[in-house]
Amino acid sequence: MKITHIDIYRFSIPMEPFVIATGTMDYAQNVFIRVHTDSQNYGVGECSAFPMIVGETQETCLAMAKDFAQIWKGKDALDIPARIQDLHNYTAHNSTIKSAFDMALYDLAAKNQNLPLYKYLGGKKRTIETDMTIGIGTPEEMVQSALTYQKQGASILKIKLGKKADADLERIRAIRNAVGNDMLIRIDANQGWNYDDALFCLKEMEPLNIEFCEQPMRTWYDDLLPELRKNTGIKIMADESCYNHHDARKLINAGACELINIKFAKSGGINEGLKIHETASNAGMACMIGSMLESRIALSANLHFAYACQNIKYFDLDTCLLGHLVDPVIGGVTYEGYFLDIPDTPGIGADVDDNFLKTCEMWQV
Repeated sequence: MKITHIDIYRFSIPMEPFVIATGTMDYAQNVFIRVHTDSQNYGVGECSAFPMIVGETQETCLAMAKDFAQIWKGKDALDIPARIQDLHNYTAHNSTIKSAFDMALYDLAAKNQNLPLYKYLGGKKRTIETDMTIGIGTPEEMVQSALTYQKQGASILKIKLGKKADADLERIRAIRNAVGNDMLIRIDANQGWNYDDALFCLKEMEPLNIEFCEQPMRTWYDDLLPELRKNTGIKIMADESCYNHHDARKLINAGACELINIKFAKSGGINEGLKIHETASNAGMACMIGSMLESRIALSANLHFAYACQNIKYFDLDTCLLGHLVDPVIGGVTYEGYFLDIPDTPGIGADVDDNFLKTCEMWQV
């Protein structure tokens, strides 16, 4: 199955402002691609640039996408390892835009076998419930969001922290007091604390029944994660500290965390995500599947991946519920409250409405 050409779209999705420790997003800076072949099928892929975390912008993703498309023209779409290696040979890093190209290959491979992606990957459906993320605001604002989600049936909250330690402690205490003890609460500092702040916050939060803390410190403090882990009863989840399976191996060998968050924007897509999952599984370490600000295209791929990877025990798949003001996707993942499902259509099972794509800047390579 030879690649004939690739369509690249500036896939901007307006959204309500979303605040984390490292910045504010006013729209999803996404890129959508269609990888066309000499068969009847094309593959779709999407990535969501989060520059303050991964270091890529929509503009850098678009620029690299044009180069990647040129590299792949005329090559076999079904030789996934070789096509991924083509991209690695061309450039180090740039995992976000690589993930869109990776996703399109897996969509094509599953369509070629007339299987939904999760079955192509050897998985099976199971019950998956997403958490709901609350961005950083005043304690009063965050409490109101928590109570709204609770009334709407959410049972798991993910609270963004990572500003000033004292204020973060006030935020989480107020939320726990408002929602009661039965609701699961996990926190994500997005690298916002130094070691002393992380130790202070986590020790003070121990009585608040926190499920785990995601990425408490900047990655340059990874050498201090084992010490932090020893000094708190709250489990540590590595996020920005783990881009690939080599990172996972080093974190595991160092005793730096109990859990790992897999995101396609970090791993470069499904191919490397599977390697991270295998590395963690072999060490008896559970994983979470996370996301940036993708539409239901990439979210559908995330759900297929979760179905295929039984050691993924935690699900942060609320990306489309966080204030997207437009949903341009046809087919794909659906929500029943906070539970996710997807039809058994071939491949990822999702595509973008052509009417929406007409409004997007587009390049064909």
